[in-house]
Amino acid sequence: MAITKPRINKQFKEIVVNKPGKIKLSKHSGDFRVEEVKKSGKKKAHDLAFQVLEKSREELITAHEKLWACKKYGVLIILQGMDTAGKDGTIRHIMSGVNPQGCRVQGFKVPTAEEHSHNYLWRYQKTVPSRGEIVIFNRSHYEDVLAVKVHPEYMEQLPAELNVENNENFWQERYEDINAFEKHLARNGIVVLKFFLHISKDEQKKRLLERLTNEAKYWKVSPADLKERKFWDDYVGAYEDLLSNTGHSYAPWVIVPANDKKIARAIIADIIADAINGLDIDFPKLTKAEIDALKHAKLDLENEEE
Repeated sequence: MAITKPRINKQFKEIVVNKPGKIKLSKHSGDFRVEEVKKSGKKKAHDLAFQVLEKSREELITAHEKLWACKKYGVLIILQGMDTAGKDGTIRHIMSGVNPQGCRVQGFKVPTAEEHSHNYLWRYQKTVPSRGEIVIFNRSHYEDVLAVKVHPEYMEQLPAELNVENNENFWQERYEDINAFEKHLARNGIVVLKFFLHISKDEQKKRLLERLTNEAKYWKVSPADLKERKFWDDYVGAYEDLLSNTGHSYAPWVIVPANDKKIARAIIADIIADAINGLDIDFPKLTKAEIDALKHAKLDLENEEE
């Protein structure tokens, strides 16, 4: 059976994970091509990033119109990252101007009692895109191999013989579930693009302090954010495991250097626009009879008596 695979420009190959293999985040910088940016200067780099973002945003608006009109494919965009990585801002900047009729942002909070009574993928399966639609998961099913891995007490109730304490293959089997879920989507015309917004621990500290020293930004900070920072190394390990096990050609991960928000947004926008433009989509073609009928309707309207 054919599988829908997103097209990603080769210029980003160094940050794309499209096959299983050991990933160490220490080998991936949170800064994009440091020497190039340093050589050109940050202002010039930001100007270029702005131009790329604007161009990609315009391309995305047109591509989405075609996607929505032909109802052939759907697009699932997954955003993951540490707290303060910039997921909300990325959505706001990249998707501005896109017709909200065919675009939806789906966030996932702590599971409800009903959600915990089902298998862990149940609540995500219900919200995947329909054909013609772009859906953005702001956090996603990956929380069930991240937050739950760091904090096992968050896990849903499972029979004793199936839980993590009694099943040494528990996490590997979850990766297999996720791979099967995403492959199923790709086999049914859903483009799956996954972005890990990679920031350094120092950058997170800087962003948290910026919010904590500006009362207007207090609403952006929760005590939970500061609590979770203490588990930084645990989260890094959990991310390395999932990146190593769930990157495939049909659902690749992009490890986005996100210490600089403007450059990160430009990279993500460029990849999304290029992936959708790589699909076989266009506006519906009308038959000659349909065109003739519309022309007659136009004449009738023009000749209508006032």
